[in-house]
Amino acid sequence: MKVLVTPTSLSRTPEDPALRRIREAGADVVLNPHGRPLSEAELIALIADVDGVVAGLDDYTARVIAAAPRLTVISRYGVGTDRVDLEAARAAGVVVTNAPGANSQSVAELTVGLMFAVARRIPRLDAAVAAGDWPRADGVELGGRRLGVIGLGEIGRQVARAGAGLGMEVHGCDPALDDDRIRELGIVPGSVDEVCRRADVLSLHVPLTPRTRHLVDARRLDLLPDGAIVVNTARGGLLDEQAAHAALEEGRLHGVAVDAYETEPPRESPLIGHPRVVATPHTGAHTAEAVHRMAQAAVGNLLDVLQGRDCRHRVV
Repeated sequence: MKVLVTPTSLSRTPEDPALRRIREAGADVVLNPHGRPLSEAELIALIADVDGVVAGLDDYTARVIAAAPRLTVISRYGVGTDRVDLEAARAAGVVVTNAPGANSQSVAELTVGLMFAVARRIPRLDAAVAAGDWPRADGVELGGRRLGVIGLGEIGRQVARAGAGLGMEVHGCDPALDDDRIRELGIVPGSVDEVCRRADVLSLHVPLTPRTRHLVDARRLDLLPDGAIVVNTARGGLLDEQAAHAALEEGRLHGVAVDAYETEPPRESPLIGHPRVVATPHTGAHTAEAVHRMAQAAVGNLLDVLQGRDCRHRVV
């Protein structure tokens, strides 16, 4: 039995206790040799005789799945499954699992940190002081402003609670929750458009699907109050990066923070390098605590499937 492990944070620690669990189960472990998400061709070269994968941010396309006749399970190291062709997996009889909740605290904390970083221009001020300058900046306070949260799963709820703790009025929406349940969470319910109209700070926490691609596009950016902040720590593609750049150039946004991009690494993104953008390298889940939880959950799911047990986090 052979298992491919591709998450970069896990591949750097070959003696991680979660990886030892795989070896103790009698499997050979193959680690990502490149230190970054693998391309389709790189995956195809590694996956031919693999029985299971602990999957990072690589794209598991139909071609990749077809190149792996022994593949039984793709165990996502995190919650999102948008990088796995679920229909191809289903057709091939490959089980896909995820690890919901394992990185919720980590992503929520980064989201709040990015709100402050944009609101107070923290990265640019730090760089200026390091260069010997002593600038002043036009920061804004978060307390007393309205926070809009699109997607009220575990991460969105934690961000909402943090916003309320800062004295923000929280508005939100989630198709899985009715208005009464949203009110029970202390959040003012509304449609996506209504949340955008109210949000001085807009934070995205939904999966990427064909319906949510460019969920926040030029039209919805126009709905935001002048001087709004947009934060995307969920999935690249939710925010139309070209439209966000145009809104920044026109002075309609105070700033944008992004941790996930339409293409990664984001070499072609118009947002990178803009003076009112704070950009991080898809690092929401990269804390020691989240890495441990995700590794244990993903390996547990993998072994459940490979050893014939029921897996409660099965997606396909």
